[in-house]
Amino acid sequence: MLKSAGRKSVFITGAASGMGRATALLFAQHGWFVGAFDVNQPGLDALEREIGADNGHFGVLDVANADAFSRAMSAFSGATGGKLDLLMNNAGIAVEGMFDEISWEDVMKVINVNLIGVMIGIRAGMPLLKATPGSLCLTTSSSSAIWGTGGIAVYSATKHAVRGLTEALSVEFQRYGVRAADLLPGLIDTAILGDTMRAMAPEEGMWRLTPPSAVAEATWAAYHENKLHWYVPAELKDFDVEVTAFPERVRDERAQMFGFAQ
Repeated sequence: MLKSAGRKSVFITGAASGMGRATALLFAQHGWFVGAFDVNQPGLDALEREIGADNGHFGVLDVANADAFSRAMSAFSGATGGKLDLLMNNAGIAVEGMFDEISWEDVMKVINVNLIGVMIGIRAGMPLLKATPGSLCLTTSSSSAIWGTGGIAVYSATKHAVRGLTEALSVEFQRYGVRAADLLPGLIDTAILGDTMRAMAPEEGMWRLTPPSAVAEATWAAYHENKLHWYVPAELKDFDVEVTAFPERVRDERAQMFGFAQ
């Protein structure tokens, strides 16, 4: 049943909490029709009560399940008349621990959600994005895609991969008139931020704890501007420049932070 009534529409994974929830609320406030998907049913129920059932489509979704993603996109398409202005592949997980000490099961769990799930989502959403003028395929990467973060190496690897995928698709999708961009959040004050990273956060500067609303605002800006990488906070772009120019210095500074420096 068509519910969007000609409104612009956004499909968000990981929408029940954190950055996804903040983005869903912001876009709903701007009158968009919100597709909100997550594995967290209670969180989705709370979001639906806040947004209103007529202003969105809400569903449980394991992004690593291609068939389930296809069904979710089909249901969303039915509510929007086959249109999708913004696809936000946002769902992600992290497992803390040194790479050689965490289980292989945890390694694959992170890869399946953070990378395979993103690829599945983009493939599922492409027909709708292609059918919608000015559409944007947006993926939540991470500041861990600027420099690999010790203690969450697999998470960092997936976020580097997502960034590289986005850059490639930003070229490929021009043949359809579809844009591609990514978000590069730093230390966002959400449940996914582990205790180690939270303890390292200073009160000021680029590595300060940043609210999820800042990511929502960057997502809003990303739809309205044709920019590839969105750093949250914006000062993280300076770190990207530093990493490119002085990788060994950054390596040694990070090792000292963990107490590993020789």
